[in-house]
Amino acid sequence: MFAVLAQADVTRPTFWRISHVGEAIFYYLAAVAVVIFLYGVYQRVSRYSRGSDDPFDRLENLPGRVLSAVRIVGSNELQFNRDLYGGVMHAFIMWGFLTLLIGTSILAIDMDIWTKGLGQPSFFVGDFYLAYSLVMDALGFLFVVGIGMALYRRYWVQNHRLWGKHTAIEDDLFVWALFILGAGGYLTEGVRILAQGYPSFETVSFVGWFVADLLRLGGITPDMALALYPWTWWSHALIALVFVASVPFAKPLHMLSSFANVVTRDERAGSRLPGVPADLEADTGAETIDSFTWKELLDQDACTKCGRCSAVCPAKASNRPLDPRDVILDLKTYRQELDAGGDEVPIIADGGVIDRETMESCMACMACMDACPVEIEHLNSFTRMNRQLVDTGEVDPNVQDVFQNVMQRRNTFGDPQDKRADWADGLDFELTDAREESVEYLWYVGDYPSYDDRNKQVARSLAKIFQAADAEVGILYEDEMYDGNDIRRIGEEFLYIELAGNMVETFESVDFEKLVCTDPHSFNTFKNEYPELDLEEFAEDPIMDFEIEGYWNEDGSVDVLHWTQVVEELVGDGRLGLNGSELEYTVTYHDPCHLGRYNDEYEAPRELIRATGCDLYEMPRNRNNSFCCGGGGGGLWMDYDEDPKPSEERMREALEDTDAGDAVEKFVVACPMCVTMYEDGRKTGGYEDDIEVVDISELLIEALESPTPIAAD
Repeated sequence: MFAVLAQADVTRPTFWRISHVGEAIFYYLAAVAVVIFLYGVYQRVSRYSRGSDDPFDRLENLPGRVLSAVRIVGSNELQFNRDLYGGVMHAFIMWGFLTLLIGTSILAIDMDIWTKGLGQPSFFVGDFYLAYSLVMDALGFLFVVGIGMALYRRYWVQNHRLWGKHTAIEDDLFVWALFILGAGGYLTEGVRILAQGYPSFETVSFVGWFVADLLRLGGITPDMALALYPWTWWSHALIALVFVASVPFAKPLHMLSSFANVVTRDERAGSRLPGVPADLEADTGAETIDSFTWKELLDQDACTKCGRCSAVCPAKASNRPLDPRDVILDLKTYRQELDAGGDEVPIIADGGVIDRETMESCMACMACMDACPVEIEHLNSFTRMNRQLVDTGEVDPNVQDVFQNVMQRRNTFGDPQDKRADWADGLDFELTDAREESVEYLWYVGDYPSYDDRNKQVARSLAKIFQAADAEVGILYEDEMYDGNDIRRIGEEFLYIELAGNMVETFESVDFEKLVCTDPHSFNTFKNEYPELDLEEFAEDPIMDFEIEGYWNEDGSVDVLHWTQVVEELVGDGRLGLNGSELEYTVTYHDPCHLGRYNDEYEAPRELIRATGCDLYEMPRNRNNSFCCGGGGGGLWMDYDEDPKPSEERMREALEDTDAGDAVEKFVVACPMCVTMYEDGRKTGGYEDDIEVVDISELLIEALESPTPIAAD
């Protein structure tokens, strides 16, 4: 079709019906808009540079990072996460907008560089013009449809995520400006087609042609369109230039900051927290807004107010005083007010920018980060504020007691270290002392399996499993101490470092091949955080009571594993003799945050459940969408006025929202903290007679002790 229609006059004049004076005015205004845009971008980048240094190299392999970000942003994969409507809407808007931007740039290149600058004949003719017009109309139409979807969701459906304390007029101006730009472009095109008498080749501009027909049916004659065209052209041009100039100063900034945020993201954010310098006098908290790193300041500008983090936050769902979106935006608003000459107030304190109770409510579950479509690393900023609370002594009394227990007894319970292995007294075999013998697996039992009566049953079950599989496993007895994962996430960085130093000193003194952990929290910090600590430098400080030879496991030569990963391999090797038909329970499984979202381990626990013969039904919120038990981030040690408790909500979900409904007999977990929290939720929620909380290890032992297991080879 293009070949038939292509002629020398198959084009359109860019400044049709615009005088030379008008053309000069447009170029002047365009230059002003671009200068304002560039100045605004410079201001933003300059402001980020006033933040503290980020401990991670976020610009390493920058070309690779940019390509990865292009793939992520271009595919809209994060927008499609759990929200098909939102994904389609954003894809239409983004690709439509980019197409219009690219199309405008092509036109400028042809007119201002190729034709006027280089003196070449315009390429904006014939087949090129026809293809250009078709693509611009098609993608521009999707742009308008996407904006329409956004308007429908925002104003008709009034999606709850889109409204909150930071909803402002800029949100309305942004979405309506985009709609006016999209619709205004088609109006300008339709007026031109009508005024030019419907050139036959313009049928490729099918939307503009349709608008021209509507105008004609509405009584607009070609002569009227001829007179109207300059007005529509200037209106569209001025709105576009104002939009360009406003990008760095309002919500459109997210088009730049969000992409930059994806480029500079940390793939392991949350599972490893930023470290602190060995200087005990250094500002490691949130004393001022510039205590935040440049990346944390960028996080604030990248927030689009979409509310996905708020929608998945278990603290907010339990009516705790935390909304992750509001925390990020409160910090941004305060920074802007301060830069405008406002008064300085404490960042984190009662009556400060963020209230103390707000940060104490965080469960460090990482649900907010997993849901965020622009890679905001909430947990880094939250931990920084928690460190400030610790530095100023403004911590919950229960948490302060835990700190004292850890400092004095090296465990969170405050019990004697020499009783750490007493949980094993009921076993009919003796556990290997890894301090005296080489072992394949060094088993880090952890605080709750060592001291909590309910979790001692889990430890004994797991010990029996290792014994049944004839696995070469040893423990550290009283030389094991608390790993520190959760006190780090509530701000006690230096006590965490001292614990890590002592544990690394112990690890270096024993001979083992693999480290296996009962608790996903321990698993996470040993795997992701210990190897990155600058322990040699800290060891030089006389206040630190440890000596080490190097960074333990810096080269990753030691496998750090959760016990489900180890036992899955043992089952696969036939060393437990399970045939997959021993038990007949109907069960559901809860993904622990530190095993799932933190470390992407979802299948090993499920394979073990299936290996027992249990009929596994998934809860609606599973895998990376799992709902936190409420115990992380110090939640296990604090008292909250919340309704419902996260653990109670999860019990309800297990019995009401799975496909098996109230036929679910057992609520299966793979984390000692989850055992504790869900045993509590089962009681306080009134579910004691409805469902039983069991660890996977307890299911396995029941299967092994059932009448039908096949003997191991």
